[in-house]
Amino acid sequence: MSTSTSTSGGTGGSTGGTRAAVPEQPRASQDVLTVDGVSSDEGHAALRASVRRLGELLGASLTRHEGAELLDLVERVRALAREADDGAELARLLSGVDDRTAIVLARAFTAYFQLANASEQLHRGLELSKQPGGGLSATLGRVREALESGDLDRDTAQQILGRLQLRPVFTAHPTESSRRSILDLLLRITGIVEASEDPAQRATDAERGQRRLAELVDLLWQTDELRVLRPRPADEARSALHYLRNLTSTVLPDLLEDLAVGLDELGLDLPVDAQPLRFGSWVGGDRDGNPNVTPEVTMEVLGLQHDAALDVLTAVTRDLLTELAASTQVVGFSPELLASLAADAEALPEVHAARVHLNGEEPYRFKLSYVLARLEGTRTRLHTGAEHVPGRDYAGVGEFTADLLLIQDSLRRNDGQMVADGAVARALRVVRAVGFGLATLDVREHAGRHHEALAAIYDRLGELITPYAALDRSARTKLLSKEMTGHRPLIGAAVRTLTGTPAQVVQLFTTIRTALDRFGEETIETYIVSMTQGIDDLFAVVVLAREVGLVDLAETPGANDVARIGFAPLFETVTELEAAEELLEGLLSDPSYRRVVAARGDVQEIMLGYSDSSKDAGIAASRWQIHRAQRALRDVAARHGVTLRLFHGRGGSVGRGGGPTGEAILAQPYGTLDGPIKVTEQGEVISDKYVQPRLARHNLEVALSAALEASTLHRTSLQPGEVLDGWDTTMGLVAAKGQEAYRALVGDPGLVPFFLAATPVEELGNLNIGSRPSRRPGGTGGLEDLRAIPWVFGWTQSRINVPGWFGVGSGLRAAREAGRGEDLRAMFAGWSFFRSFVSNVQMTLAKTDLGIAAHYVEELVAPDQRGAFDVIRAEHARTLEEVLLLTEQDELLQSAPVLRRTLELRDAYLAPLHALQVSLLGRARASGDAVDPALRRALLLTINGIAAGMRNTG
Repeated sequence: MSTSTSTSGGTGGSTGGTRAAVPEQPRASQDVLTVDGVSSDEGHAALRASVRRLGELLGASLTRHEGAELLDLVERVRALAREADDGAELARLLSGVDDRTAIVLARAFTAYFQLANASEQLHRGLELSKQPGGGLSATLGRVREALESGDLDRDTAQQILGRLQLRPVFTAHPTESSRRSILDLLLRITGIVEASEDPAQRATDAERGQRRLAELVDLLWQTDELRVLRPRPADEARSALHYLRNLTSTVLPDLLEDLAVGLDELGLDLPVDAQPLRFGSWVGGDRDGNPNVTPEVTMEVLGLQHDAALDVLTAVTRDLLTELAASTQVVGFSPELLASLAADAEALPEVHAARVHLNGEEPYRFKLSYVLARLEGTRTRLHTGAEHVPGRDYAGVGEFTADLLLIQDSLRRNDGQMVADGAVARALRVVRAVGFGLATLDVREHAGRHHEALAAIYDRLGELITPYAALDRSARTKLLSKEMTGHRPLIGAAVRTLTGTPAQVVQLFTTIRTALDRFGEETIETYIVSMTQGIDDLFAVVVLAREVGLVDLAETPGANDVARIGFAPLFETVTELEAAEELLEGLLSDPSYRRVVAARGDVQEIMLGYSDSSKDAGIAASRWQIHRAQRALRDVAARHGVTLRLFHGRGGSVGRGGGPTGEAILAQPYGTLDGPIKVTEQGEVISDKYVQPRLARHNLEVALSAALEASTLHRTSLQPGEVLDGWDTTMGLVAAKGQEAYRALVGDPGLVPFFLAATPVEELGNLNIGSRPSRRPGGTGGLEDLRAIPWVFGWTQSRINVPGWFGVGSGLRAAREAGRGEDLRAMFAGWSFFRSFVSNVQMTLAKTDLGIAAHYVEELVAPDQRGAFDVIRAEHARTLEEVLLLTEQDELLQSAPVLRRTLELRDAYLAPLHALQVSLLGRARASGDAVDPALRRALLLTINGIAAGMRNTG
C-alpha cells in the first residue's frame, strides 16, 4: 500500500486531499516488483536470472519430449516475432505449420509464461517481505499520530474496531484459465527456486534441487493446460476452498495477531467478538444467468464449505491440545473449567474412558479432547441433517468459542496469561474469522424473476383489479410495502401448483431457510438483487422471504422483528448509479422496510457494479458515477442512522474495476467506509494474489490496513470545499466527454461484427473455464447480450483493451481545452481517486499494442468492417498524448522502469502467441462448423497462453 493517502469528495458530499506532495506514480500490484511505488532493480535482476534458469529447463524438456527440431522452431518463431517488420515472414512460417505442431508451439510459449509468472510472484513476495514498515505498521503509526494529536477520538476509534470488517468475496467468474493442477506444480517449482537462492544452501541440496526442478518442469509439460469438461459449480467451490483453507492456516493467524498486538500498543482493544477479516463467496450462490446453480448445488457447496471449515477448526484444536500440557501437579485451574469436565464426561463417556488415563491430570488437554469429539459430532450432524444433541455436538460456532474462552479464562487466572494471550487468542481469532462455514455465502438473482414469481402468486389469489404484471412501480411498491408487515400466507398449500420460474424462485428461498436452519445464521447473509431499478425490486424479495419465514415483522414494531438475511440492491449501469441516491432514500423512508434494516442491526448493504457500468458508458463515466453514488449513498445512510456496507463488484482488469485494492479502498469518498467493506476477488486475480503465502499476506494486509485507515482517518474532508467543487466540475467534464466518445463507438452498428471478427471471443466458450454461460439467455446476439467478462477478455486477447482506456483521452482533452489543465494537474497530485484512475488507465495503455491488434484486423476482419479500428486508433493516440502530458512523462511507465522492462520481456513471448492465434483463427473460421479437434485445441491453447501472459484479463 502506498504511504501517501487521500480521500475524495467535496462540499455536500465532496472530499479530497493528500498527505504527500509528490504525485504517486502508476504501479500495479499484480504486475511488477514494486513496493510503495519504488521499483527494485536488484529484485528484477534476480527475477530475470530465475526466469532464464527455468526457461533453460523448459528448453531441455522440450528437446526430450519433442526433439531438437521443435526447440529450434520455437526459437525461430520467437526471433521473427521480435523483428520490427510487417510480420510477413512469421506469417508465412506459421501458415505452413500443421495443427499438431501448432499445439506444441502454443504449449511451449504458454509453459514459458506459466514459469515466468510463477517466478515473478515468488520474487515479488520476497521483495515485499524485505521492505521496512509499510502495510499494517504504517497505518497503525498514522492512527497513533491521529490519537495523539486529537484528530481521532479514542472512543470513536474503539467503536469502529467493533464493526471493522474486510471481506474478500471469492467468485467463480470465468477468467482463471490455469487449472489447479498446473498452479500446484508451479507452487512446488517456486518453492525449490526460493530454496536454491538461499546463500546458505549446501551444495548437495542445490544439486538435488536442480534435479527436482527438471523433474517438475517435465511434469508441467506433461500436464494438460485445458480442462476436458466445463467445471461444475461444485468444482469451482473446491477451487475456492483450496485457497481459503491455505489462507486460514498460513496467513490469518499471524496477520490477525499483528493487528491485535499493534492496536494494544495504541491502547485500543480488538473486541472479543470482532471479525476484522472474514471471507465471503458467491460460488454456489450466484444464480443470475447461471442455470447450473440450482438449490441442490447451493446445499452441496455449503456442505463442502462446512466440511472444510471443520477441518480447519479441528487442526487449530489439535495444535492447542499439543501445546497446552499444563498439569494439576504444577498449576491451578479455574473451578468453571473443572466443572465443565464433569459435564463433558457425562455427555461423552466414551471420550472420558479413552482419555482419562492419559490426560486426567492435564485438564486443558482433557477439555480439548471433548472439543474434538464435539467437532466431529458437528460434522456428522451437518452431513446427515440430524438434530443437534446438546453436549455431543455444537449447535453453532458460539458454543465452540465458549469452550475456548473457558480455557483462556482459566489460564489467565492461573499464571497462564502469556499462553492465554498467545496460542489461545490466536486460535480464537481464526475461529471468529472462519466460523463453521469458512466463508459467508451470498445469493444473487435477477430482479425480474421475483416479480414473475409474485405475478403468478397474486394472479392465483385473484384479488387484484389490475394483474400484478400490469401494475406500475408505484402501485407495486404500495402493495408490497403493506404486504411486508402482513401475516397472511400468499402461497400456502398452493406452492405445489407453481411451475417454471415461480416455483424455482420460491424453492430458492426455501433452500436459504433450510441452509440457515442446518448450518447456522452466518451461512448466508445477503440476498443481492441484480438489475435493481426501483424500490419495488427490493420489496418483492422481502415479501418472498416473508413467505418462507425468513422475515417476520411483528404486529407491533419493536424488538420482535425478525430478518434472518439482509437484502442488497446491485447498481450496475450508469443510469442505475445515478438513481441510487433516490432509491436508497425511498427504501429507508418506507416504515416497513426500515424495520427490516433495524432487524439486521441497522446495516444496509449496497453492491456497486463496475463491469456493466464500464461496458455501458466507458471507464471514465463508470468510475466517476460509482464515486458520486458512494457520496450520495453515504449521506442518505447517515441521515437515517444506518451503517452503510458497500460491496464493490470489481474484476481483475482495469475495465472491470481492477487495480490495487488498497489504493481503491483509500480512494473512496470520506465517510463512505465506516468499518465494513466487501470486495470481490475474481478469476485469475485469486491465484495471482493468494497462491504464494507471502503475496497472500501482503495483499490481505494492504487491504485490511486500508479499510482500517479509511474508517478511522478518512472521516472528514482533507481539502477545502471550493477546491473540490472545482475538481468535481472538471471530473464531470472528463466523464461526460469520455462517455460521449465511448457510446459513439459502441453505438456504431459495425462494432459488434468488428469485435467478433477481431477477437477470439466466440471461441472463448469452448475453453471450459467457468460454469456460467458467456451470453445472457434469450438475447438477440447483440452487444447487450454479451456479459462484461467476455467483453473484456476478448479485447485483451487481441491487445486492443478498449474497456480499460477508451474515451479517457477525449475526456481529458476536453477538460484541458476548456481551460482546466491546472485543475487536472492539481487533481493528479492531490486527489487519490483521480490519481488511481489515471494510473490504472496508464497501466492498460502499456498493455495495449495496436501493432499486434492491426495484424488481427488485417487478417481476420473484412475490409468493409474495419471502420471501428480507425476510431480506436484515433482515440488511443489521443489518450496516450493526454496521459503523458498529465503525468509529465515522455513514455508510458517512465517512472516505473522495472515494470516497463517486465512488460517488454513478456511481449517477446506474447508476440509469437498472437501471431499463431491469428493464423489458427483464420484456419478455424475457414473451416466453418467442421473445425478439426486438433485445430480447435491449438486455438484454445493460444487463448490460454495469452491469458497467462496478460495476467489480469477479466
